[in-house]
Amino acid sequence: MKILTVLGARPQFIKAASLSRYIKKSKLPIQEIIVHTGQHYDKNMSDVFFHEMNIPKPNYILNSGSLSHAAMTAQIMIDLERIVEEETPDWVLVYGDTNSTLAGALVASKLHVKLAHVEAGLRSFNMAMPEEVNRILTDRVSNLLFCPTDGAVQNLRKEGFENFKNSHIICSGDIMLEGVNYYREKSESMEVSEDYLLCTIHRAENTDNEFKLRSIINALNELSASIQIVLPLHPRTRKKLFEFGIELKFPSIDPIGYLKMIDLIRGSRMVLTDSGGLQKEAYMLGKYCITLREETEWVELVDNGYNILVGSDKDLITKTTIDKLQDPIEISNSLYGDGNTSKIIIDSMISMSAL
Repeated sequence: MKILTVLGARPQFIKAASLSRYIKKSKLPIQEIIVHTGQHYDKNMSDVFFHEMNIPKPNYILNSGSLSHAAMTAQIMIDLERIVEEETPDWVLVYGDTNSTLAGALVASKLHVKLAHVEAGLRSFNMAMPEEVNRILTDRVSNLLFCPTDGAVQNLRKEGFENFKNSHIICSGDIMLEGVNYYREKSESMEVSEDYLLCTIHRAENTDNEFKLRSIINALNELSASIQIVLPLHPRTRKKLFEFGIELKFPSIDPIGYLKMIDLIRGSRMVLTDSGGLQKEAYMLGKYCITLREETEWVELVDNGYNILVGSDKDLITKTTIDKLQDPIEISNSLYGDGNTSKIIIDSMISMSAL
């Protein structure tokens, strides 16, 4: 069986690495061809990144960055069509909700190659988000929909996916759990105090809105008077702080790699973020998450009290953070499976290939 994996951003490589390790360990007759679309240029994705993270290097590297949504998706499709025709894979495998994911889905569909979507069924119910459009369209043309949660399965059922003859819904658990379990043993120790909050801010809905960004930073400035805040500052966020004349009253740090981020989560009292992945990683490493958004795809975290949505409201951010610092977290359930997602994915693809 030959699998063509389409990836466009560093977090997707980290997730996909778990499946690649499983394929190698299982010694099954499976060939994986990895395509990096170049959607997100990341200077951290050097040879050192692939070596330290034990991630296979891409077989193909495309050049689709710095384009508009439409031009990027179109360019990836043009390049991918050629690769798929040359490689003739049994499956195209995509992750998440990027433009690369949508492009891979459309090419597979047009060329009648089976499509598997990891992280299927997630919904923010906010169609203003490009990611929401990408994930909905990708789900619709997928043959295997690997849902990380029961909630994602229910979303697809409500949308009628059980009636689609060529779509098969599987609750696989979240492949990110395998990565967290693997990398927590390899994470690096950083010199920080034993009493700090970890914060990240990068979403355009926060960084590009002066009112929201100022409100969030004001909350962090207020909190920093009583507890250390570790803030790896995204380049876009740094640029917007300067552009809007917003002052940080505590020192930030430069962006960091995944292993160091895992270590910082483990050592923190709590996480404040607008990142989707970090919400789950906080839970997986036993920390509360204060989410600087109005909605989240990971509703099960909110429903179980591990994640609190606060948006950009200064008073709500500070009050919720202070309250949760006094409330020890107790995690007694497993929301994202048992860390066996890669096996479920490969077994399902093998079974469907035989049909």
